[in-house]
Amino acid sequence: MPTTSPTAGPEQRRLRGWQTAVFGAQHVLVMYTGCVAVPLVFGAAMDLDKRTIGLLVNADLLIAGIVTIIQAAGVGKVLGAKLPVVAGASFTAVTPMIMIGQEYGINAVYGSMIGAGVFGLLVAVPFSKLLKYFPPAVRGAAVTMIGLSLIGKAVSMTFDDQPASGSHLALALGIILVAVALMRYARGILRQAAVLIALVLGTAVAALMSLTDFSGVGDAAWFGIPQPFLFGAPTFPVAGIISMSIVMLVIFIESTAYMMAIGETTGTDVTPKRIARGLAADGASAVLAGLWTSFPDTIFAQNVSLVRITQVAARSVVVVAGGLLIVLALIPKLGETIASLPGVVIGSVSLLMFATVAGTGISTLAQVDYRDNDNLLIVSLALGAGMIPIVSSDIYSQFPSEVQIIFGNAISSAVITALVLNLFFHHLPRRRRRPEKQSPTTTTTPDKEVTV
Repeated sequence: MPTTSPTAGPEQRRLRGWQTAVFGAQHVLVMYTGCVAVPLVFGAAMDLDKRTIGLLVNADLLIAGIVTIIQAAGVGKVLGAKLPVVAGASFTAVTPMIMIGQEYGINAVYGSMIGAGVFGLLVAVPFSKLLKYFPPAVRGAAVTMIGLSLIGKAVSMTFDDQPASGSHLALALGIILVAVALMRYARGILRQAAVLIALVLGTAVAALMSLTDFSGVGDAAWFGIPQPFLFGAPTFPVAGIISMSIVMLVIFIESTAYMMAIGETTGTDVTPKRIARGLAADGASAVLAGLWTSFPDTIFAQNVSLVRITQVAARSVVVVAGGLLIVLALIPKLGETIASLPGVVIGSVSLLMFATVAGTGISTLAQVDYRDNDNLLIVSLALGAGMIPIVSSDIYSQFPSEVQIIFGNAISSAVITALVLNLFFHHLPRRRRRPEKQSPTTTTTPDKEVTV
Protein backbone atom coordinates (compact mmCIF):
# COMPACT_ATOMS: atom_id res chain seq x y z
CA MET A 1 0.00 0.00 0.00
CA PRO A 2 1.19 3.57 -0.63
CA THR A 3 2.84 5.11 2.40
CA THR A 4 1.42 8.38 3.59
CA SER A 5 1.28 10.62 6.59
CA PRO A 6 -2.02 10.88 8.43
CA THR A 7 -2.66 14.34 7.03
CA ALA A 8 -1.36 13.84 3.51
CA GLY A 9 -3.73 14.37 0.63
CA PRO A 10 -3.72 12.15 -2.45
CA GLU A 11 -1.15 14.31 -4.25
CA GLN A 12 1.35 14.02 -1.38
CA ARG A 13 1.28 10.23 -0.97
CA ARG A 14 4.64 8.55 -1.40
CA LEU A 15 4.80 5.45 -3.55
CA ARG A 16 7.40 2.74 -3.89
CA GLY A 17 9.18 2.48 -7.21
CA TRP A 18 7.24 -0.53 -8.48
CA GLN A 19 3.94 1.06 -7.45
CA THR A 20 4.77 4.21 -9.37
CA ALA A 21 5.55 2.11 -12.45
CA VAL A 22 2.36 0.03 -12.17
CA PHE A 23 0.09 3.04 -11.64
CA GLY A 24 1.82 4.88 -14.49
CA ALA A 25 1.23 1.92 -16.82
CA GLN A 26 -2.41 1.87 -15.73
CA HIS A 27 -2.80 5.50 -16.84
CA VAL A 28 -1.41 4.58 -20.25
CA LEU A 29 -3.79 1.63 -20.57
CA VAL A 30 -6.77 3.81 -19.70
CA MET A 31 -6.03 6.53 -22.25
CA TYR A 32 -4.26 4.58 -24.98
CA THR A 33 -7.27 3.63 -27.10
CA GLY A 34 -8.76 7.11 -26.98
CA CYS A 35 -5.42 8.67 -27.87
CA VAL A 36 -4.64 6.53 -30.92
CA ALA A 37 -8.23 6.67 -32.17
CA VAL A 38 -7.63 10.26 -33.30
CA PRO A 39 -4.89 9.52 -35.89
CA LEU A 40 -6.82 6.45 -37.03
CA VAL A 41 -10.01 8.46 -37.68
CA PHE A 42 -8.11 11.30 -39.33
CA GLY A 43 -5.96 8.99 -41.43
CA ALA A 44 -8.97 7.03 -42.68
CA ALA A 45 -10.86 10.22 -43.58
CA MET A 46 -7.84 11.56 -45.52
CA ASP A 47 -7.32 8.22 -47.35
CA LEU A 48 -3.78 7.80 -46.00
CA ASP A 49 -2.05 4.43 -46.34
CA LYS A 50 -1.37 2.23 -43.32
CA ARG A 51 2.32 3.06 -43.15
CA THR A 52 1.58 6.80 -42.98
CA ILE A 53 -1.17 6.30 -40.41
CA GLY A 54 1.30 4.27 -38.34
CA LEU A 55 3.71 7.20 -38.41
CA LEU A 56 0.89 9.49 -37.25
CA VAL A 57 0.22 7.13 -34.34
CA ASN A 58 3.89 7.26 -33.29
CA ALA A 59 3.99 11.05 -33.54
CA ASP A 60 0.73 11.23 -31.60
CA LEU A 61 2.16 9.17 -28.73
CA LEU A 62 5.37 11.22 -28.70
CA ILE A 63 3.61 14.57 -28.31
CA ALA A 64 1.19 13.11 -25.75
CA GLY A 65 4.12 11.85 -23.68
CA ILE A 66 6.00 15.16 -23.84
CA VAL A 67 2.94 17.24 -22.92
CA THR A 68 1.95 14.85 -20.12
CA ILE A 69 5.37 15.29 -18.52
CA ILE A 70 5.13 19.07 -18.96
CA GLN A 71 1.69 19.17 -17.32
CA ALA A 72 2.80 17.04 -14.37
CA ALA A 73 6.33 18.32 -13.74
CA GLY A 74 6.01 21.83 -15.15
CA VAL A 75 8.56 24.00 -16.93
CA GLY A 76 9.37 26.71 -14.40
CA LYS A 77 6.53 29.18 -14.00
CA VAL A 78 5.73 29.18 -17.71
CA LEU A 79 4.26 25.82 -18.78
CA GLY A 80 2.42 23.03 -17.03
CA ALA A 81 -0.29 22.94 -14.38
CA LYS A 82 1.84 20.74 -12.07
CA LEU A 83 -1.15 18.48 -11.53
CA PRO A 84 -1.48 14.68 -11.94
CA VAL A 85 -3.16 14.91 -15.35
CA VAL A 86 -2.50 12.97 -18.55
CA ALA A 87 -2.63 14.66 -21.96
CA GLY A 88 -3.69 13.02 -25.20
CA ALA A 89 -4.89 13.86 -28.69
CA SER A 90 -8.12 15.84 -28.60
CA PHE A 91 -11.20 14.56 -30.44
CA THR A 92 -12.25 18.20 -30.80
CA ALA A 93 -9.69 18.80 -33.53
CA VAL A 94 -10.59 15.84 -35.76
CA THR A 95 -13.49 17.28 -37.78
CA PRO A 96 -11.88 20.70 -38.43
CA MET A 97 -8.63 19.02 -39.44
CA ILE A 98 -10.45 16.81 -41.93
CA MET A 99 -12.31 19.79 -43.41
CA ILE A 100 -9.14 21.88 -43.70
CA GLY A 101 -7.31 18.96 -45.31
CA GLN A 102 -10.06 18.38 -47.85
CA GLU A 103 -10.23 22.08 -48.76
CA TYR A 104 -6.59 23.20 -48.67
CA GLY A 105 -4.52 20.02 -48.50
CA ILE A 106 -2.89 18.19 -45.64
CA ASN A 107 -0.01 20.67 -45.34
CA ALA A 108 -2.56 23.34 -44.43
CA VAL A 109 -3.79 21.18 -41.57
CA TYR A 110 -0.48 21.43 -39.76
CA GLY A 111 0.11 25.06 -40.65
CA SER A 112 -3.31 25.90 -39.19
CA MET A 113 -2.41 23.89 -36.11
CA ILE A 114 0.82 25.81 -35.57
CA GLY A 115 -1.05 29.10 -35.95
CA ALA A 116 -3.68 27.99 -33.45
CA GLY A 117 -0.98 26.87 -31.04
CA VAL A 118 0.65 30.30 -31.12
CA PHE A 119 -2.79 31.82 -30.56
CA GLY A 120 -3.26 29.51 -27.57
CA LEU A 121 0.05 30.55 -26.05
CA LEU A 122 -0.90 34.20 -26.42
CA VAL A 123 -4.38 33.93 -24.91
CA ALA A 124 -3.70 31.38 -22.13
CA VAL A 125 -3.28 34.01 -19.42
CA PRO A 126 -6.23 36.22 -20.50
CA PHE A 127 -8.43 33.15 -20.91
CA SER A 128 -7.69 31.97 -17.39
CA LYS A 129 -9.17 35.23 -16.11
CA LEU A 130 -12.35 34.99 -18.19
CA LEU A 131 -13.85 31.83 -16.74
CA LYS A 132 -17.12 33.63 -16.02
CA TYR A 133 -17.78 33.75 -19.77
CA PHE A 134 -17.63 29.95 -19.98
CA PRO A 135 -20.33 28.72 -17.60
CA PRO A 136 -21.63 25.11 -17.66
CA ALA A 137 -24.14 26.05 -20.39
CA VAL A 138 -21.32 26.96 -22.79
CA ARG A 139 -18.95 24.18 -21.73
CA GLY A 140 -21.66 21.53 -21.77
CA ALA A 141 -22.95 22.50 -25.21
CA ALA A 142 -19.40 22.45 -26.60
CA VAL A 143 -18.45 19.03 -25.22
CA THR A 144 -21.82 17.50 -26.12
CA MET A 145 -21.44 18.65 -29.72
CA ILE A 146 -17.91 17.25 -29.87
CA GLY A 147 -19.24 13.78 -29.09
CA LEU A 148 -22.29 14.01 -31.35
CA SER A 149 -20.29 15.29 -34.32
CA LEU A 150 -17.80 12.42 -34.10
CA ILE A 151 -20.31 9.58 -33.82
CA GLY A 152 -20.88 9.68 -37.57
CA LYS A 153 -17.13 9.24 -38.15
CA ALA A 154 -17.14 6.15 -35.94
CA VAL A 155 -20.07 4.62 -37.86
CA SER A 156 -18.32 5.31 -41.18
CA MET A 157 -15.20 3.53 -39.96
CA THR A 158 -17.17 0.59 -38.61
CA PHE A 159 -19.02 -0.17 -41.84
CA ASP A 160 -16.68 1.50 -44.35
CA ASP A 161 -19.52 3.73 -45.59
CA GLN A 162 -21.39 0.64 -46.78
CA PRO A 163 -24.71 -0.88 -45.68
CA ALA A 164 -24.14 -2.94 -42.54
CA SER A 165 -23.68 -6.66 -43.09
CA GLY A 166 -24.86 -9.14 -40.47
CA SER A 167 -21.34 -10.29 -39.59
CA HIS A 168 -19.94 -6.76 -39.24
CA LEU A 169 -22.90 -5.64 -37.17
CA ALA A 170 -22.60 -8.67 -34.88
CA LEU A 171 -18.88 -8.07 -34.37
CA ALA A 172 -19.41 -4.37 -33.65
CA LEU A 173 -22.15 -5.09 -31.12
CA GLY A 174 -20.05 -7.82 -29.52
CA ILE A 175 -17.10 -5.46 -29.01
CA ILE A 176 -19.32 -2.84 -27.38
CA LEU A 177 -21.04 -5.43 -25.19
CA VAL A 178 -17.69 -6.79 -23.96
CA ALA A 179 -16.57 -3.29 -22.99
CA VAL A 180 -19.88 -2.52 -21.27
CA ALA A 181 -19.87 -5.84 -19.38
CA LEU A 182 -16.33 -5.25 -18.09
CA MET A 183 -17.25 -1.73 -17.00
CA ARG A 184 -20.26 -3.10 -15.15
CA TYR A 185 -18.88 -6.26 -13.51
CA ALA A 186 -15.06 -6.09 -13.54
CA ARG A 187 -12.93 -4.43 -10.90
CA GLY A 188 -9.57 -2.68 -10.79
CA ILE A 189 -7.36 -2.76 -13.86
CA LEU A 190 -9.80 -4.99 -15.79
CA ARG A 191 -12.50 -2.35 -15.45
CA GLN A 192 -10.18 0.53 -16.31
CA ALA A 193 -8.80 -1.31 -19.36
CA ALA A 194 -12.25 -2.45 -20.55
CA VAL A 195 -12.03 -0.63 -23.88
CA LEU A 196 -8.52 -1.93 -24.59
CA ILE A 197 -9.54 -5.51 -23.73
CA ALA A 198 -12.59 -5.23 -26.00
CA LEU A 199 -10.33 -3.95 -28.78
CA VAL A 200 -7.90 -6.89 -28.42
CA LEU A 201 -10.68 -9.50 -28.31
CA GLY A 202 -12.45 -7.84 -31.24
CA THR A 203 -9.24 -7.95 -33.28
CA ALA A 204 -8.83 -11.65 -32.52
CA VAL A 205 -12.37 -12.38 -33.72
CA ALA A 206 -11.82 -10.18 -36.79
CA ALA A 207 -8.71 -12.24 -37.61
CA LEU A 208 -10.80 -15.43 -37.51
CA MET A 209 -13.22 -13.71 -39.92
CA SER A 210 -10.30 -12.82 -42.27
CA LEU A 211 -10.82 -9.10 -41.73
CA THR A 212 -7.26 -8.28 -40.67
CA ASP A 213 -4.12 -7.54 -42.67
CA PHE A 214 -0.88 -7.16 -40.70
CA SER A 215 1.42 -7.85 -43.64
CA GLY A 216 3.06 -4.44 -43.36
CA VAL A 217 4.04 -4.86 -39.71
CA GLY A 218 7.02 -7.08 -40.50
CA ASP A 219 8.62 -4.39 -42.66
CA ALA A 220 8.34 -1.69 -40.00
CA ALA A 221 11.42 -0.89 -37.91
CA TRP A 222 11.73 -1.67 -34.22
CA PHE A 223 13.14 1.75 -33.45
CA GLY A 224 12.58 5.12 -35.06
CA ILE A 225 12.03 8.77 -34.22
CA PRO A 226 8.88 10.44 -35.62
CA GLN A 227 9.80 12.66 -38.54
CA PRO A 228 9.09 16.42 -38.41
CA PHE A 229 7.19 17.90 -41.39
CA LEU A 230 6.23 14.46 -42.67
CA PHE A 231 4.13 15.96 -45.47
CA GLY A 232 6.46 18.84 -46.31
CA ALA A 233 6.43 22.53 -45.43
CA PRO A 234 3.15 23.67 -43.80
CA THR A 235 0.87 26.28 -45.32
CA PHE A 236 -1.19 28.80 -43.36
CA PRO A 237 -4.72 29.48 -44.71
CA VAL A 238 -6.49 32.18 -42.69
CA ALA A 239 -9.78 30.27 -42.47
CA GLY A 240 -7.97 27.18 -41.27
CA ILE A 241 -6.14 29.09 -38.56
CA ILE A 242 -9.39 30.72 -37.39
CA SER A 243 -11.16 27.36 -37.28
CA MET A 244 -8.34 25.68 -35.36
CA SER A 245 -8.12 28.67 -33.00
CA ILE A 246 -11.78 28.13 -32.15
CA VAL A 247 -10.89 24.49 -31.54
CA MET A 248 -8.12 25.69 -29.22
CA LEU A 249 -10.68 27.66 -27.19
CA VAL A 250 -12.84 24.54 -26.90
CA ILE A 251 -9.78 22.56 -25.76
CA PHE A 252 -9.15 25.30 -23.19
CA ILE A 253 -12.71 24.92 -21.92
CA GLU A 254 -12.26 21.14 -21.59
CA SER A 255 -8.87 21.36 -19.89
CA THR A 256 -10.04 24.06 -17.47
CA ALA A 257 -12.96 21.91 -16.36
CA TYR A 258 -10.71 18.89 -15.82
CA MET A 259 -8.05 20.89 -13.94
CA MET A 260 -10.72 22.17 -11.60
CA ALA A 261 -12.03 18.61 -11.14
CA ILE A 262 -8.59 17.21 -10.33
CA GLY A 263 -8.03 20.11 -7.93
CA GLU A 264 -11.16 19.13 -6.01
CA THR A 265 -9.99 15.50 -5.88
CA THR A 266 -6.48 16.26 -4.65
CA GLY A 267 -7.33 19.25 -2.47
CA THR A 268 -5.07 21.46 -4.60
CA ASP A 269 -5.86 25.14 -5.03
CA VAL A 270 -6.35 25.58 -8.78
CA THR A 271 -5.61 29.26 -9.20
CA PRO A 272 -5.89 31.28 -12.43
CA LYS A 273 -2.08 31.21 -12.67
CA ARG A 274 -2.04 27.40 -12.49
CA ILE A 275 -4.82 27.21 -15.08
CA ALA A 276 -2.92 29.61 -17.35
CA ARG A 277 0.20 27.42 -17.21
CA GLY A 278 -1.88 24.34 -17.99
CA LEU A 279 -3.57 26.05 -20.95
CA ALA A 280 -0.21 27.30 -22.22
CA ALA A 281 0.92 23.65 -22.29
CA ASP A 282 -2.11 22.88 -24.48
CA GLY A 283 -1.07 25.68 -26.83
CA ALA A 284 2.49 24.40 -26.91
CA SER A 285 1.14 20.92 -27.76
CA ALA A 286 -0.47 22.31 -30.91
CA VAL A 287 2.79 23.96 -32.00
CA LEU A 288 4.74 20.74 -31.38
CA ALA A 289 2.02 18.73 -33.11
CA GLY A 290 2.19 20.97 -36.16
CA LEU A 291 5.94 20.44 -36.35
CA TRP A 292 5.83 16.66 -35.76
CA THR A 293 2.68 15.91 -37.75
CA SER A 294 0.62 15.02 -34.71
CA PHE A 295 -2.51 16.39 -33.01
CA PRO A 296 -3.29 19.03 -30.35
CA ASP A 297 -3.52 17.57 -26.87
CA THR A 298 -5.98 18.10 -24.06
CA ILE A 299 -6.34 16.69 -20.56
CA PHE A 300 -8.04 13.28 -20.73
CA ALA A 301 -11.24 12.89 -18.72
CA GLN A 302 -10.77 9.15 -18.21
CA ASN A 303 -7.48 9.74 -16.41
CA VAL A 304 -9.07 12.37 -14.18
CA SER A 305 -11.68 9.75 -13.30
CA LEU A 306 -8.92 7.21 -12.62
CA VAL A 307 -7.30 9.53 -10.06
CA ARG A 308 -10.66 10.01 -8.39
CA ILE A 309 -11.32 6.26 -8.23
CA THR A 310 -7.88 5.10 -7.07
CA GLN A 311 -7.03 8.16 -4.93
CA VAL A 312 -3.48 7.84 -6.28
CA ALA A 313 -2.54 11.32 -7.43
CA ALA A 314 1.25 11.47 -7.13
CA ARG A 315 2.61 13.51 -10.01
CA SER A 316 5.51 11.06 -10.31
CA VAL A 317 3.01 8.46 -11.52
CA VAL A 318 1.94 10.72 -14.37
CA VAL A 319 5.53 11.52 -15.26
CA VAL A 320 6.13 7.76 -15.60
CA ALA A 321 3.03 7.51 -17.82
CA GLY A 322 4.43 10.26 -20.05
CA GLY A 323 7.75 8.45 -20.26
CA LEU A 324 6.03 5.21 -21.28
CA LEU A 325 4.16 7.05 -24.05
CA ILE A 326 7.45 8.39 -25.40
CA VAL A 327 8.98 4.90 -25.36
CA LEU A 328 5.97 3.53 -27.26
CA ALA A 329 6.31 6.37 -29.78
CA LEU A 330 9.83 5.21 -30.65
CA ILE A 331 8.61 1.75 -31.78
CA PRO A 332 7.33 2.06 -35.39
CA LYS A 333 6.18 -1.57 -35.38
CA LEU A 334 3.63 -0.65 -32.73
CA GLY A 335 2.29 2.23 -34.80
CA GLU A 336 2.03 0.00 -37.87
CA THR A 337 0.19 -2.64 -35.84
CA ILE A 338 -2.35 -0.14 -34.54
CA ALA A 339 -2.85 1.32 -38.02
CA SER A 340 -3.54 -2.18 -39.39
CA LEU A 341 -6.44 -2.87 -37.02
CA PRO A 342 -9.68 -3.49 -38.96
CA GLY A 343 -12.07 -0.56 -39.29
CA VAL A 344 -14.96 -2.46 -37.69
CA VAL A 345 -12.91 -2.84 -34.50
CA ILE A 346 -11.58 0.71 -34.30
CA GLY A 347 -14.95 2.13 -35.34
CA SER A 348 -16.81 0.22 -32.62
CA VAL A 349 -14.37 1.30 -29.93
CA SER A 350 -14.44 4.87 -31.23
CA LEU A 351 -18.24 4.88 -31.12
CA LEU A 352 -18.10 3.99 -27.45
CA MET A 353 -15.52 6.69 -26.74
CA PHE A 354 -17.31 9.40 -28.73
CA ALA A 355 -20.65 8.58 -27.13
CA THR A 356 -18.97 8.89 -23.74
CA VAL A 357 -17.69 12.34 -24.70
CA ALA A 358 -21.25 13.38 -25.55
CA GLY A 359 -22.41 11.93 -22.23
CA THR A 360 -19.79 13.98 -20.41
CA GLY A 361 -21.20 17.10 -22.03
CA ILE A 362 -24.73 16.14 -21.07
CA SER A 363 -23.65 15.66 -17.45
CA THR A 364 -22.25 19.20 -17.53
CA LEU A 365 -25.52 20.50 -18.95
CA ALA A 366 -27.30 18.82 -16.05
CA GLN A 367 -25.51 21.27 -13.73
CA VAL A 368 -27.00 24.29 -15.51
CA ASP A 369 -29.65 26.32 -13.70
CA TYR A 370 -32.52 26.72 -16.17
CA ARG A 371 -34.95 28.51 -13.84
CA ASP A 372 -36.03 32.04 -14.64
CA ASN A 373 -33.18 32.72 -17.10
CA ASP A 374 -32.27 32.23 -20.74
CA ASN A 375 -29.92 29.24 -20.35
CA LEU A 376 -32.32 26.79 -21.98
CA LEU A 377 -32.50 29.01 -25.05
CA ILE A 378 -28.69 29.33 -25.16
CA VAL A 379 -28.15 25.57 -24.97
CA SER A 380 -30.96 24.76 -27.42
CA LEU A 381 -29.80 27.19 -30.10
CA ALA A 382 -26.14 26.20 -29.67
CA LEU A 383 -26.92 22.52 -30.17
CA GLY A 384 -29.28 23.37 -33.03
CA ALA A 385 -26.59 25.42 -34.79
CA GLY A 386 -24.12 22.59 -34.32
CA MET A 387 -26.50 20.00 -35.75
CA ILE A 388 -27.11 21.99 -38.96
CA PRO A 389 -23.90 20.91 -40.76
CA ILE A 390 -24.38 17.35 -39.45
CA VAL A 391 -27.87 16.85 -40.90
CA SER A 392 -27.10 18.88 -44.04
CA SER A 393 -23.41 18.66 -44.85
CA ASP A 394 -23.65 20.79 -48.01
CA ILE A 395 -25.75 23.62 -46.59
CA TYR A 396 -22.80 26.05 -46.73
CA SER A 397 -21.44 24.74 -50.03
CA GLN A 398 -22.31 27.97 -51.89
CA PHE A 399 -20.42 30.12 -49.38
CA PRO A 400 -16.69 30.97 -49.47
CA SER A 401 -14.38 28.25 -48.20
CA GLU A 402 -13.58 30.30 -45.10
CA VAL A 403 -17.25 30.27 -44.09
CA GLN A 404 -17.56 26.56 -44.87
CA ILE A 405 -14.64 25.62 -42.61
CA ILE A 406 -15.76 27.76 -39.68
CA PHE A 407 -19.53 27.27 -39.78
CA GLY A 408 -19.60 23.96 -41.63
CA ASN A 409 -17.97 22.47 -38.56
CA ALA A 410 -20.52 21.42 -35.93
CA ILE A 411 -18.18 22.16 -33.02
CA SER A 412 -17.26 25.66 -34.17
CA SER A 413 -20.90 26.51 -34.90
CA ALA A 414 -22.06 25.33 -31.47
CA VAL A 415 -19.27 27.09 -29.54
CA ILE A 416 -19.65 30.40 -31.39
CA THR A 417 -23.42 30.34 -30.89
CA ALA A 418 -23.16 29.49 -27.20
CA LEU A 419 -20.52 32.16 -26.52
CA VAL A 420 -22.36 34.91 -28.37
CA LEU A 421 -25.72 34.12 -26.79
CA ASN A 422 -24.21 33.85 -23.32
CA LEU A 423 -22.62 37.27 -23.73
CA PHE A 424 -25.86 38.72 -25.11
CA PHE A 425 -28.13 37.41 -22.36
CA HIS A 426 -25.86 37.48 -19.33
CA HIS A 427 -23.12 40.05 -19.79
CA LEU A 428 -24.32 42.89 -22.01
CA PRO A 429 -26.09 45.69 -20.14
CA ARG A 430 -29.84 45.74 -20.53
CA ARG A 431 -31.74 48.90 -21.34
CA ARG A 432 -33.64 50.03 -18.36
CA ARG A 433 -37.21 51.05 -18.92
CA ARG A 434 -38.05 54.54 -17.91
CA PRO A 435 -40.81 54.63 -15.34
CA GLU A 436 -44.05 55.69 -16.98
CA LYS A 437 -45.57 58.94 -15.79
CA GLN A 438 -48.79 58.26 -14.08
CA SER A 439 -51.58 60.72 -14.69
CA PRO A 440 -53.27 62.01 -11.57
CA THR A 441 -56.33 60.03 -10.65
CA THR A 442 -59.17 61.16 -8.53
CA THR A 443 -60.69 58.99 -5.91
CA THR A 444 -63.80 59.75 -4.07
CA THR A 445 -64.39 59.26 -0.37
CA PRO A 446 -67.69 59.71 1.40
CA ASP A 447 -66.50 63.09 2.68
CA LYS A 448 -64.40 64.61 -0.15
CA GLU A 449 -62.51 64.06 -3.36
CA VAL A 450 -58.81 63.14 -3.05
CA THR A 451 -56.35 63.72 -5.96
CA VAL A 452 -53.53 61.20 -6.11
